[in-house]
Amino acid sequence: MKFIRNIFDNLEPKMKDNPFLHAVYDGFETFFFTPNHTTSGPGVHIRDGIDLKRTMVFVVLALQACLLFGMWNIGHQHYLSLGLYPGLTESFFTKFLFGALQLIPIIIVANVVGLGIEFYFAAKRGHAIEEGYLVSGMLIPLIMPPDIPLWMLAIAIAFAVIIAKEAFGGTGMNILNIALTARVFLFFAYPLEISGEGCWIAYDYNILHQLFGMEGSTMQALGMSAVPEGGWMTRVVDGFSGATPLGLAAAGGWEAVTNATLPTGGAQYSVSNLFWGIIPGSIGETCKPAIIIGMIFLLFTRIASWRIMLSMALGAVLTGLLFNALGSNAFLEVPFYYHLIMGSFLFAMVYMATDPVTAAQTNTGKWIYGFMIGFIGMVVRVLNPAYPEGWMLAILFLNVFAPTIDHFIYQQNIKRRLSRVA
Repeated sequence: MKFIRNIFDNLEPKMKDNPFLHAVYDGFETFFFTPNHTTSGPGVHIRDGIDLKRTMVFVVLALQACLLFGMWNIGHQHYLSLGLYPGLTESFFTKFLFGALQLIPIIIVANVVGLGIEFYFAAKRGHAIEEGYLVSGMLIPLIMPPDIPLWMLAIAIAFAVIIAKEAFGGTGMNILNIALTARVFLFFAYPLEISGEGCWIAYDYNILHQLFGMEGSTMQALGMSAVPEGGWMTRVVDGFSGATPLGLAAAGGWEAVTNATLPTGGAQYSVSNLFWGIIPGSIGETCKPAIIIGMIFLLFTRIASWRIMLSMALGAVLTGLLFNALGSNAFLEVPFYYHLIMGSFLFAMVYMATDPVTAAQTNTGKWIYGFMIGFIGMVVRVLNPAYPEGWMLAILFLNVFAPTIDHFIYQQNIKRRLSRVA
């Protein structure tokens, strides 16, 4: 580490004259070393090694299990749609490589666009680079469908970072979750590319696949010498569906989910497949064990709030029980416990609702905030015919009301303390 420290010490005088270069230098320097600044004046100063940057790194580490599984699942769903390698361990490396080459450009675009904007505003305002985008740069790729066009992703990220973050002052000032803002922008601006069956499976080969020979190996396996007319989409085997379980449940209830079958035989959306995440869907949201691993890590390190997670689960379960009791249509009758493994509920609960900036700050407020997300999310998911999922909209809605919730909690605390004085 002394060698790295010397490199930064030698570079610092050369960077001071250029605001942009100094902002970049400061960002990397504080990534390798915790700041050693203390307040001036006499007294005792306590320094904590866990600053904002290291807090964000912890969340990124918690996401790695979802990231790795997502890479494999992209490849598995791709080859399954072509009628190839139906076994889970069959051609494991080929599937993982295909998924990695599909995901890497998404991650690069997410970070280059987002961090580029962050660096620009940091240099313009003359302050250090803010670390909040470290998590957003990982969350955004994981909540996207694997077939998302990169230019759309770039536009959505630019909108989210500039309008929902920098316009409010940067990290710590934004009232909306940045990753969800990018997702909701895509949903309303380009609904055909973010919903339906086609976007959940990566059919086309990007340039990285061609460079690594993935296109040739697949054509050889299919006995082809060239891409068929109409593209790879024509090679999807008969009977294969890229529909998500929520889309099927909204149309025909739980029976429609369990009746979906693979062309190779067997249930496409068995409870086991739903839990392990071996289904089409957003890149990092399908595998529940991977999300649970990250949840345990965040709870153990005290990075995420257990109050928000527990209250959100309670809100979703109680609302699901209410819907089961009403049971006037097929979606209302879906058993409440299956809602917990369908869609993005668990991912939203662990990584989105617990955002420390946009969530409620008081302990009582966290209970209210989480419960209302669980309630509203289930209402949107089940009762909204246009969009069979609700956590994105519910979390953004409660992001707006989180300061109001905290305000009333503060006022109640003030009244209670004043009454003691009287």
